Amino acid sequence: MRAFMPESYLFRDRSHAGQELAEALQHLADLKPLVLALPRGGVPVAFEVAHRLNAPLDLVLVRKIGAPGNEELALGAVIDGAEPKWVINQELINQIAPPPNWFEEEMQRQLAELERRRQRYCGGRPAPVLNDRCVIVIDDGVATGATVRAALKGLKQSNPSKIVLAVPVGPRAEMEMLRSEVDELVCLAMPEPFIGVGRHYGDFDQTNDEQVIDLLDRAQTFTNAPL
Repeated sequence: MRAFMPESYLFRDRSHAGQELAEALQHLADLKPLVLALPRGGVPVAFEVAHRLNAPLDLVLVRKIGAPGNEELALGAVIDGAEPKWVINQELINQIAPPPNWFEEEMQRQLAELERRRQRYCGGRPAPVLNDRCVIVIDDGVATGATVRAALKGLKQSNPSKIVLAVPVGPRAEMEMLRSEVDELVCLAMPEPFIGVGRHYGDFDQTNDEQVIDLLDRAQTFTNAPL
């Protein structure tokens, strides 16, 4: 596991975090990696990495399954595909005790949102082929790890040659657990105690759909590497 920044480091915004992350990922450039961003906040970070590595940029579509009345508290996450996959934080579910069938109903709602996003962001562009490719999965940070864990679970089934998880910031305990899920982990800051991803950004405004579409379109212009 690589930790490059002091734990008090503050990123100006997601673009700045991506530029710093790109520096830490230069050793992967010769592997001709595919950069996969978790939308929406991971896209501006991943854009900078893909640009610096001259790598194609695409999405891995995952949605948190939030707690009733607190969508940011992830009870689990779901990743779309022909056979949707999900992970569950059973400890949190036991603590929150959501209403019966609530988790299953929320999962279906999030699957519908994933389909909407795939159509909106990617249009008719096919999903990239991952078999025997080096894949770098990027988000703007890790909190509970449920969203990233779901993404990694789905990606592994496509048999990439190498999976790298790269994030600007995350809690040390979660990053240590995620380390076992990937071939390489790159994290720039692991503050303790960990309060939240946004606390380490000067500008952490929400990334909207239009920004995601714009960055994905722009990414097509700076590399000819195939998806």
